[in-house]
Amino acid sequence: MSLHYVALGDSTTVGVGDPMNGSSTTDLSGAGARPGEGWRGWASLLADSLASSHRVTFSNFATSGATAPAVATEQLPDAVSTGPIDIASLIVGVNDTLRSTFDSGRIRDCLQLCAEQLTARGALLLTVRFHDHGQVFGLPSWLRRPLWQRIEQVNLAYDDLHTKYGGIRLDMADYPEVYRRDFWSVDRLHPGERGHRRLARGFADELARRGLRIDVPPELDCASTPPSKWADTVWLVREGVPWLGRRAGDLTPWAARMAVSQLRPPTNAEVQRLEA
Repeated sequence: MSLHYVALGDSTTVGVGDPMNGSSTTDLSGAGARPGEGWRGWASLLADSLASSHRVTFSNFATSGATAPAVATEQLPDAVSTGPIDIASLIVGVNDTLRSTFDSGRIRDCLQLCAEQLTARGALLLTVRFHDHGQVFGLPSWLRRPLWQRIEQVNLAYDDLHTKYGGIRLDMADYPEVYRRDFWSVDRLHPGERGHRRLARGFADELARRGLRIDVPPELDCASTPPSKWADTVWLVREGVPWLGRRAGDLTPWAARMAVSQLRPPTNAEVQRLEA
């Protein structure tokens, strides 16, 4: 049996956080792996597992830093040009929540466009529901709550997608290990080797339940060790602080607005909308 699998999304689907050489260092510049490195990641692990039982063609169109509009305008045309598709993963939206230009309606429209065109070519969709990233980051509650509100808006868009187009959807909140430190790479934004393996295994198990033969499921055992506290500190100095500096002009305005909206009392108009 032949299978054509296409992957669309951001740096998580690129494989960032799961370097082939076992290093735990993550580069947030968006350039991907450092010289001499290569990212593996959950999508490649899943493709390898599928190849244990089928003739698999795997095309990964994901790019680091991608937002939902970027996936729809830049990745989707290339993906659908490959012809009939059996499996298509579509995981994007976290980068959108970290920008001052966040627009839940636009995200929903972009995801719908992608799903419509991919399923029209025969694809079974693989999607997710995102967990509480603020809890993983250790953000204070006044910032964690509004970030979670944005993530939930993205999740609602995926709910609509799943209702309309079906497919397989993993709810990351159903996995308690998502909130364990060893699930994540040193930046806590990208899964580490354990996290990527868990994602691949989750999708493989669901595909198998649907009757797709998979002789060798993705392995859950990891070769790498989770980042130490020292590695966390070194990464923060070398990568995290410079990244925050580059993103400050974009992150600070929406973070401040969200914080203020959480701290100020609701207006009469807002109370009336809640009571309606």
